Amino acid sequence: MAANRLLVVFVVLSCLAASCNGNISFSSLQRTLIVTASPTTGQVVKAWEDNITLSWWFNTTFPSNADSTYKTVKFKLCYAPISQKDRGWRKTEDGIKRDKTCQHKVVTRPYSRSNNNATWKVQREVPGATYFIRGYVYDAADHEVAYGQTTDSAKTTNLFVVKAVSGRHVSLDIASVCFSAFSIVSLFGFFYLEKRKGKEAK
Repeated sequence: MAANRLLVVFVVLSCLAASCNGNISFSSLQRTLIVTASPTTGQVVKAWEDNITLSWWFNTTFPSNADSTYKTVKFKLCYAPISQKDRGWRKTEDGIKRDKTCQHKVVTRPYSRSNNNATWKVQREVPGATYFIRGYVYDAADHEVAYGQTTDSAKTTNLFVVKAVSGRHVSLDIASVCFSAFSIVSLFGFFYLEKRKGKEAK
C-alpha cells in the first residue's frame, strides 16, 4: 500500500516538474483556432519564389471566454507524416518542446478573435517536403494554451509540397560565365604574346 502511494506521489511530482519546465503536451491543448492557407491540396510552392497567405479565427463553437488568456499566435511550417518517415530528426513527440514536427517559423501575431490574415514568402532554407501549417496560441507567460492547423488530426488532408531551392544560383552562373570569358581572353592573349615574341626573335 505504501509503495503504491509513493508511486502516485512520484507520478504527480513528475507531472508538476514537466509543467514547470514548460514541457506542455500537445494532446492537452484544445483546437480552438480555425486556420486556412492558400495552397490547395497537392499544390507545389517554390521556396524563395512563392508566397503563402494564412487566415485564422476563433472557433465560436467553444465558450465565448475560452480565449480570455490568449495573447499571441505563432505559426509554423510542419512536416506531414509522409515526409517524416525514416527521418528521426522530424519525429513527432507529444511534448511540444521535444516535438520536431514543426521546425520552420512562418509568422507571429498578437491574438485577435477574427479577421486575421498574413502573407509569408517561403524561405530559401526550407527543404523540399510535404507540409501543413500549425498555429500555437500563447498566454502572457508564453506557454502554449491552444492551437489550430490547416489539416485534420491525422495530418492527411490539405497538404501541400514545397520545392526546395536548387543547388545552383543565378549569381553562381554569372560568375561561372565571367570566369570562362576571362579564361578565353587570357588564353588568346597568351598565344598573341607568344607569337609576337617569336616574330621579334626572328
